[in-house]
Amino acid sequence: MKLHASGRAAANTITAYGEDYVMVNSQRHHSSLIVLPERVEPWDVSEFMKITIAHIEKLMTLGVEIVLLGTGPKQRFPHPSLTAPLAAAGIGLEVMDLKAACRTYNILVAEERKVAAALLFK
Repeated sequence: MKLHASGRAAANTITAYGEDYVMVNSQRHHSSLIVLPERVEPWDVSEFMKITIAHIEKLMTLGVEIVLLGTGPKQRFPHPSLTAPLAAAGIGLEVMDLKAACRTYNILVAEERKVAAALLFK
């Protein structure tokens, strides 16, 4: 599916996505990544079942108010013990499938929210 951006010109937007890729500003990515309005970072999680507390702690350092966790082709929730540090730090967490996370990220960027999309493909 192709998406069209309508928010801040300088902000990263997700311009397309599929089962095994995400395009940020028309640049294709095939492995887990974190998308922020001002940068894109690799995320060293190979698949949902391998998320650790260290991966969640990295999300806490991004300076955002909300994290969108795209869990691949279907919505899966991490164990509450993994996500508790985000709540304790006052950072919201929304868990959804990859495609929904991409769409929601673009909406929140257009609203100029401090958001990060942590995207997994498996």
